[in-house]
Amino acid sequence: SQKIYLMVIKMHYSVLKEELLEGLNIQDGKIYVDATIGYAGDSKEILKQIPNGFLYGFDQDEKAVKYSTGALTKIGNNFKIFNTNFVNMDETFEKIGIKEVDGIIFDLGFSSPQIDDEKRGFSFMHDGPLDMRMSSEGKSAKDIINEYSENELTEIFFKYGEEKLSRVIAKNIKKESKNISSTLELVEIIKNATGANYFYKNHPERKIFQALRIEVNKELTVLEDILPKAIKRLKKGGRIAVITFHSLEDRIVKNIFKKYSDIDPLVKGLKDIPEEYKPLIKLVNKKPILPSQKELEENSRSRSAKLRIIERIWLHDKKE
Repeated sequence: SQKIYLMVIKMHYSVLKEELLEGLNIQDGKIYVDATIGYAGDSKEILKQIPNGFLYGFDQDEKAVKYSTGALTKIGNNFKIFNTNFVNMDETFEKIGIKEVDGIIFDLGFSSPQIDDEKRGFSFMHDGPLDMRMSSEGKSAKDIINEYSENELTEIFFKYGEEKLSRVIAKNIKKESKNISSTLELVEIIKNATGANYFYKNHPERKIFQALRIEVNKELTVLEDILPKAIKRLKKGGRIAVITFHSLEDRIVKNIFKKYSDIDPLVKGLKDIPEEYKPLIKLVNKKPILPSQKELEENSRSRSAKLRIIERIWLHDKKE
C-alpha cells in the first residue's frame, strides 16, 4: 500500500552521508549535481546548505523523481530534477547552457524503497516479477533470462557477478522449457543448479541478481562513459564524490580517477612540467573511505560501500 511505501522511504538510509557531504566541500552560491538523486537523502542536505546556489538532480526512476521533487520543494525552489539516466548529464547541460559546476555526487547504490518493492523485482528474498529496470524502458531481467543464449548468460553471470558456477546456472536456466517470470522461481532454479550445500554457503543468487541488474541497467558502461565527462565539467576546485557498492564499480572509478590524477609518464621526470601535461585532478582521499562501525551496525547494506573523492586542479583538457 501507499502508506507502507512511504514508511519504507522514511526508513531509507543514505550510506556514508556525513563523509560524502564533508568531502564535497559545499559552499553557498555554487552549483551542485546529484547524479543519482534517488529519494533525496543527500540532496536535501545539500539544498539546505546552498540557499543562494542551485542543485541539479538526475534519476530515471519516475517514482523517485516525484518523491524527491516534493521533498526538496519543502526546502527551496533552487533545484531542477531531470527524469533521465545520469549518462545523459553532459548533453543535458549542453542543452540548458551549463558549462561548469562546483560539485557532483554519484551514489551508485539502490535505494531501500527500490530494493524492497517486490513489484520491481530487485530482491531475491521476495517474490515478484523479474523486472529490475530503473525505468519502464529497455529489456527486463525476464527478457534477458529467456532471450539470451547459455553462453551469453554465462558471460554476464561471470563478468558482472563473479560467480564461479556461472555456466552450471546458465545451463540449468536454459534447460527450463517454460518462461521464467518471477524472482523466487529464478532463485529456486539457481539452488537446484548448484545444490543446497553450495547455495546456502556461497549465496550465488546474490551474485546472479547483481549481474542481471547490471546488465538490465547497463550500470558499468554508463559509469565508464559519464565519469570522464563529469571531471571535465568541474570548475577548478570543484569536487566529485562517488559511492560504490561492489568491486566492479569501484575498480572503474579507481582507474578513471587514477588516469586523470597521474602525471603523463612522458614528462614525469621534468623539473617544469608544461601545464597541458599536468593532471586534471587530485585524489582527496588516497584510499576509499569506508563506513564506520556505528554505521555498519545501523545499516547492514552499507557493508560494501566505498567513497572516493577527487578535486579538479587544472583546467586544460588534453587527456582522453
